[in-house]
Amino acid sequence: MGDISENHSASLLEKVANFRTIVWEAYQRKPISHWILLFLSSMAMLVAFPASTLLSRVYYANGGTSKWIISWVAVAGWPLTALILIPTYFICKTFPTPMNLNLFLSYVLLGFLSAADNLMYAYAYAYLPASTAALVASSSLVFSTLFGYFIVKNKLNAGVINAVVIITAAVTLIALDSDSDRYSNVSDRQYILGFVWDILGSALHGLIFALSELVFIKLLGRRSFHVVLEQQVMVSFMAFVFTTIGVIVNKDFQGMASEAKTFKGGEAAYELVLIWGAITFQLGVLGSTAVLFLASTVLAGVLNAVRVPLTSIAAVILLHDPMSGLKILSIVITFWGFGSYIYGNSTENKLS
Repeated sequence: MGDISENHSASLLEKVANFRTIVWEAYQRKPISHWILLFLSSMAMLVAFPASTLLSRVYYANGGTSKWIISWVAVAGWPLTALILIPTYFICKTFPTPMNLNLFLSYVLLGFLSAADNLMYAYAYAYLPASTAALVASSSLVFSTLFGYFIVKNKLNAGVINAVVIITAAVTLIALDSDSDRYSNVSDRQYILGFVWDILGSALHGLIFALSELVFIKLLGRRSFHVVLEQQVMVSFMAFVFTTIGVIVNKDFQGMASEAKTFKGGEAAYELVLIWGAITFQLGVLGSTAVLFLASTVLAGVLNAVRVPLTSIAAVILLHDPMSGLKILSIVITFWGFGSYIYGNSTENKLS
């Protein structure tokens, strides 16, 4: 019995030693600047995206009412990405990707879909607690997997299929728990609408992800850092144009002045919520873009998995979101689903 215990301890120590060796070798293969940039990008994903979600909820909780304004804020920070893109041409000693009609039309289509997607999420933030909205939005992984399979012909394996089933079950649990986390000023109809818009927004987000991948395969043919940034800038700019048209038609720019006056905390607080909402969303986008390029989709999946419970916990602490037993179970199941997806992807990468 003692020999078995000693052998088990020895094998465990050997595994730990091997893991340390692999990590050290991976670290040595890249310059220190790579790891610093990867760390900053990861922090941007883990901090900026949850902050953007919470700020959207803060807007509605303190007197904001416009769905178009929150949609506009999500893309109003697109010049930040452009400011990062321009120096990369000089650093990488490359030129902008030539624009043709098909590529331009793909950017217009993706921009229009992104504008619609942001509007759907705005309705979700207006009627759902931030923790609930974040959990339901995690279903975008399910839709991106399905659309990726049908549109881009991505492969499915047992781990990925398992993730789809698990995350669907987690979203179902949230739907069953609607009575415990609905705000008193939100009607049953509004809560249901918020839930439906969140699901539709997640589905559209998954479609956008698959179509973006198709653009890289069919039209761009490469996925360097500056090309990824170019697509992000162009899609965000197109979404900004479409959303701005919507705000103007809905006359929400004129309503911002009166909305700011009645906002809890005053006009300064109103402006800060919108400004930081725009900045944090773009920082999150930049962070996810950099992680995909510097590391892999697996690491991006890990960070997304961590981001969901982080957003929910932050919403409970900072916004006093209700937290029931079913919602906690849903968080755990969602995390499990992301883990299954990551395992399925890593297994597929090893096989390929």
